[in-house]
Amino acid sequence: MVIANIHEAKTHLSRLLERVAQGEEVLIAKAGKPIARLIAFEARKEVRRPGAWKGQHVIIADDFDQLPTDLLSSFRGEAE
Repeated sequence: MVIANIHEAKTHLSRLLERVAQGEEVLIAKAGKPIARLIAFEARKEVRRPGAWKGQHVIIADDFDQLPTDLLSSFRGEAE
C-alpha cells in the first residue's frame, strides 16, 4: 500500500492513479493521519433488471417517512 500526504497526492495524482489501476491501494494522509483511500473502480457485474420485485408483496407503513421530533432536531443541529 502506498501512503501519500495531501501535497504529494495533488502533485503526483496521475502517477498514483496509474498505481491504483495496476491493483495497488493508495492511502492519503493529512498530518500523518489517514483521511482517504484510493482503490480501483469496479464496474457493477450484475445488470439491474427493472421490475425485479414485480409480483412481490411489499408493505410500506403510512408513517415510514415520519421522524420523531427529537431525531429530526438532531439532524438540524438544534439543541434540545
